[in-house]
Amino acid sequence: MGTLIARIHDAAAADGIGSRLLKALDALGDAEDLDRIAEPLQRVVQGLPLGRLRGVLHGRPLGHPLHPALVQLPLGAWVSAAVLDVVPGSERAAEVLVAVGVVAAAPAAWTGWVDWAEQHEQQMRTGLLHAASMAVAVALHGASWVARSRDSHRLGRALGLAGLAAVSCGAALGGHLAYRQAAGANKAEPVAHLVEPGWHTLGRTADFPVGEAARRTIGEVAVLVVREAEEVFHVLADRCSHASGPLSQGKVADGCVTCPWHGSVFRLTDGWNVDGPATAPQPKFVTRTDDQGNLQARLPGAG
Repeated sequence: MGTLIARIHDAAAADGIGSRLLKALDALGDAEDLDRIAEPLQRVVQGLPLGRLRGVLHGRPLGHPLHPALVQLPLGAWVSAAVLDVVPGSERAAEVLVAVGVVAAAPAAWTGWVDWAEQHEQQMRTGLLHAASMAVAVALHGASWVARSRDSHRLGRALGLAGLAAVSCGAALGGHLAYRQAAGANKAEPVAHLVEPGWHTLGRTADFPVGEAARRTIGEVAVLVVREAEEVFHVLADRCSHASGPLSQGKVADGCVTCPWHGSVFRLTDGWNVDGPATAPQPKFVTRTDDQGNLQARLPGAG
């Protein structure tokens, strides 16, 4: 932990306050000392027998992570309680809001941990400190709830303000994790902006064995090519929408391909994400065979 503190201090020492803070946050991603905590905790979370609930916690039915949506309730409740703390006669209402925030933090934490366990090492390190900050915030607001229920409103307000300070630190780390480190973002979204319109030749159809994954490129975009039958080809963006894993190195079976990095499963016929942590589908290309026996592909509507 001393090495971690030294690294953050060194990263923050060179520039102005804004740059220092940003570099300090970036340094968290390289703090390998945190792996001693993150790796065993990751195995515990991944080993939980959640079944189909795991996909719901990831947010697959929504098409994006569920965690950012759920955190709005506890944060909103705690901020509202702090506002009511300066309004005379609002002690009971503030107490209820603090309690709502503490209870609502539980499902938000569940979704966060499930997402966290399927990230890269750098994201997991930052996420670990984000979770620790939020755990402190929940503990402080829980103590605030207890104090308020015992009519110790002055102590309850002080604990609530301390909890908001912890929430602010956690929110900064969460924002860094989501926007700087792109945890939870759809990694396949840029494909439509990078592929030129029109048909692109991927190779002769004879070069693609039936049932095997092959990697080709369209400009700077890698694509997965799977020949299902003699004249049936499927072409998807190769980099997984969850964390950019190479689908061409994954397993092809039962009309789907499984990402080798985190186990997201995509249907070959339309790129739909049917299992795993990915919340967004893979871009699917339209295919044809030209008069010379070449396989060609383009994005739908980009003819």
